[in-house]
Amino acid sequence: MRGYVQVYTGAGKGKTTAALGLAIRAAGAGLRVFIAQFIKGARYSEHDALQRLSDLITVKQFGRGCFIKGEPSLEDVEAARDGLSEVRVIVSSGEFRVVILDEANVATHLKLFSVDELLSVIEAKPDDVELVITGRNADPRVIERADLVTEMVDVKHYYQKGVEARTGIEK
Repeated sequence: MRGYVQVYTGAGKGKTTAALGLAIRAAGAGLRVFIAQFIKGARYSEHDALQRLSDLITVKQFGRGCFIKGEPSLEDVEAARDGLSEVRVIVSSGEFRVVILDEANVATHLKLFSVDELLSVIEAKPDDVELVITGRNADPRVIERADLVTEMVDVKHYYQKGVEARTGIEK
């Protein structure tokens, strides 16, 4: 089976959720999945569910928190760059058929690592690996290189009425 490059971007909710759905579908078909979460460092409800599928799905976080505004610290940059270096090895290892780079678009936007570094991971991807990149602010060069791009549009969200992220739904 040929692997493609998918990008889920945009300001709307659902980018990570879509990628996790794909991970579960892939695991259901017996494919091994690696999920690299950039920026994120907290534990979310999906980690508990995915732990039950740990023979097929591996999740690793390369973040120290969940900042999305402001300047990243040197430690944030180092964590993301170390993570991308590890992802390069994982993508080419042959061990995983699906690799998800959660919030990698945000990581490039915040300059945790460069767009060129992300593009080099894409270019090094073996033909049989599906690579999924999530996060708002996808760089035009990443969009151009991708085979499938979905933009999540924020039409309406209860967050705008003050509803906080709920366990099991948004976190």
